[in-house]
Amino acid sequence: MADVLNGRQTSTGADQSTAELVQQASEQISRLVRDEITLAKAELAEKGKHAGIGIGLFGGGGVLAMYGVGALVATLIIVFNLFLDLWLAALIVTVALFVLAGVLALIGKNQVSKAVPPEPSAAIQSVKADVDEVKLAVERGRA
Repeated sequence: MADVLNGRQTSTGADQSTAELVQQASEQISRLVRDEITLAKAELAEKGKHAGIGIGLFGGGGVLAMYGVGALVATLIIVFNLFLDLWLAALIVTVALFVLAGVLALIGKNQVSKAVPPEPSAAIQSVKADVDEVKLAVERGRA
């Protein structure tokens, strides 16, 4: 079959030469590698996002824990000073701050665990599937 516009002979299917087949395989492999790299980048970006959120929540929990320590100190001062209802209110605030800090730390831990391990597992599985498919195609070609 002739390509009139480009002035060259083109072949289809079984008529293709080894050079054309090698060129097509090279182009397909290049495209496949680029697509796999793009997938790996997207997966790592998602895991990085979860790690960032988790670290921020850990930091927020740490700040609230420091406020809790300050409130606990104020509670102890009030307890020793008054021995009345005021210390109970300060103690309730202290406990509430520590509970909130614990909740934030647990949520942060959950976010960080979503980011581990920092490897693009979906991309790795996809590459393994691609390699298996190529091996199978080569084995079929030999038979």
